[in-house]
Amino acid sequence: MNGNHTLNSRASAREPSGQVCFEHDLDARLCFRRGALILNGTLLTHADPENGSAADADASWDLSADMTATASAYTGIGEIELRDSRSLLGRWHYTIGLHPEACAFVKTINQRALRHGGPSGSESEPAQESAPETSLDTPDEITSKTTMKSLGRLAGFCRPWTRFFLLSFVLSAACTGAGMIPPYITMPLIDKVLIPFQNGHPVDEGRVVLYLSALCGAAFLVWLLGWARTYVLAWVSERVSAGLRNALYTHMHRLSLDYFSEKRTGDLIARVSTDSERICFFLSVYVLDLAADILMIVMTAAILFYINPLLAAVTLLPFPFIFWLTHRVRETLRRGFSKGSRAWADMTSVLADAIPGVRVVKAFAQERRETERFSEANRLVLRANDRINRVWSFFGPLVTLLTDLGVLIIWAFAVWMIFRGRITVGVLTAFVAYISKFYGRLEAMIRMVSAFQRTAASVKRIFDVIDIEPRIIEAAEPVVPGRITGTIEFRNVGFSYGTREVLKDVSLTIAPGEMIGFVGPSGSGKTTLVNLVCRFYDVCAGAVMIDGIDVRELSLAAYRKNIGIVLQEPFLFYGTIAENIAYGRPEASREEIIDAARAACAHDFIIRLPDGYDTLVGERGQLLSGGERQRISIARAILINPAILILDEATSSVDVETEKEIQQAVENLVQGRTTLAVAHRLSTLKRADRIVVLEEGSITGVGRHAELLSTSATYARFHQTNAEMYLAAGLPAGESRSEIAGDTERKYAQ
Repeated sequence: MNGNHTLNSRASAREPSGQVCFEHDLDARLCFRRGALILNGTLLTHADPENGSAADADASWDLSADMTATASAYTGIGEIELRDSRSLLGRWHYTIGLHPEACAFVKTINQRALRHGGPSGSESEPAQESAPETSLDTPDEITSKTTMKSLGRLAGFCRPWTRFFLLSFVLSAACTGAGMIPPYITMPLIDKVLIPFQNGHPVDEGRVVLYLSALCGAAFLVWLLGWARTYVLAWVSERVSAGLRNALYTHMHRLSLDYFSEKRTGDLIARVSTDSERICFFLSVYVLDLAADILMIVMTAAILFYINPLLAAVTLLPFPFIFWLTHRVRETLRRGFSKGSRAWADMTSVLADAIPGVRVVKAFAQERRETERFSEANRLVLRANDRINRVWSFFGPLVTLLTDLGVLIIWAFAVWMIFRGRITVGVLTAFVAYISKFYGRLEAMIRMVSAFQRTAASVKRIFDVIDIEPRIIEAAEPVVPGRITGTIEFRNVGFSYGTREVLKDVSLTIAPGEMIGFVGPSGSGKTTLVNLVCRFYDVCAGAVMIDGIDVRELSLAAYRKNIGIVLQEPFLFYGTIAENIAYGRPEASREEIIDAARAACAHDFIIRLPDGYDTLVGERGQLLSGGERQRISIARAILINPAILILDEATSSVDVETEKEIQQAVENLVQGRTTLAVAHRLSTLKRADRIVVLEEGSITGVGRHAELLSTSATYARFHQTNAEMYLAAGLPAGESRSEIAGDTERKYAQ
């Protein structure tokens, strides 16, 4: 690769030499910059042609069997990651239009990595390009390698509980050993007691009691050990599953907002709940049975060969064929369960959409439509499961047939040996008992294949989330701020959502305690600016400075404790009013909660409720009106006493009369704080020290109200629209359109 290499807009076709090229168009900061990944044989190289030179040696990798590449799609952008068994080797970004080529390129990387340096000419043609996929996993991509890797990582969560797993294994071994006793005792019981007695010979009654006592004691011992092993493994599997859920949920909270904006809630819930529960069930039931079955098969085979090697060899003839058949059906089941998991997650997502939005569904009389949506999702689940059942319904009975043939072989060959005096009837009886156990456990093991593959799919779905790297990464040695003063500076800030540029070279300095209002058309970048201050996203160019420090250098948790946010659509959690007000400070006393509610002008309506501050707000606060929810969210912000306050269209979702009730709460909230107010209504900006006008991602005006009326056509239109809205609302006498404008002009004329 050299500086004269010409990049195409798409991934190139396979060349005769085996070289494949993929061009990406975003750099690590998600700014437009061209680069190329070149795969030549098993050598992967990253080059930066805009610098006119090839990448250095640190940007080259010789593929090996433990390396895996993945392509993930997000809102507007995608990324390719290269990992080995220990760490992340590289990450490259591209716009979403290149995702099909990225998927094809990644498949080629993985094919060559699996071949571990095999000749490129022997490779199959690249897989068909896939459509952009927003889900975290593609079922057809789940292979034996990824399955074992995922299950190997699951072992890491089991490691803290190793001694309990060992204890359960010892108990399983003991239980299995105890289960081997009864068939062995039946041989002398038949040959030395029953047959002699049937032929008229006297028997030793003491020996009869001994044999029967041994059978009874073995049965009791099997029950006791079985209970102990089941309890121990169930106990430890619950803790492994809980640890996995905690790790997954904790990691999800580390991910940035753009991740959640593109994922369906139901799919994420299914991963945390259904998939983790499936893993718990597998560990508590099937792992235990698997260990017991393996021990049973090994012990049974050993005993059979000890009793009569020839009969044992004939008895086990169907075993290799059953093993081969199981291996063949495993891949089909793996793909089927992966697709089934996705179909189930999609159905859960329909529920997660429709149930919280049931008011909208009923308001628009769309019950039938939502029912059809669910029916379609349910049909896809049914279709995915039908595919599995078609395979399993044939495979299961076939295994039963083969095991029955194994027992028939025993009878036929054993009878022949008895006729020739080579074995006794007691040996035959013991063989039948042992082989029934053997094939019974073998059949149970084979039936575990479905549970194993279903669990492997669930494990991969969970680790697919855990493997997502947060886009907002804390500095290696972050600055831990105490109480900040609230100085905010935007230095030549640029930001893009994928290919859509939202902010262009924005520069603005905000002094401590200053209130700044942001106005402008929808999509002009107002909310994006405040999101950058909160560091929900990172800038693509420039920097956001807080008290002279780049926000990317600050400790996220410590910094965000200085920020209070009041959103356009206030979100309340299911719980009491007091719990929602104290969400940012759970340790707050009831007196502090009440003081915050008074400052937010919420105390009066709260005490009129039947249970006062202990009133349940319902799902997402639906038992309260919009204005009441907004005042509770203001009280929530007041309680944490933030240094920086974000008002993101805090009054745009309420009517004009309710807005007047909220204004006093806002007045109390902004006192002594640096405030950034995004607004569509001038009333929210009554106290603003400056108003910033944004258009198409750039600042087109900064000043006071009177100044902007004459210098900014956008602001003049904004003011005109607000005056007409208030007039149309039928405000009380004395608050006409002209008086609103005059009052605002007098306030900002100084």
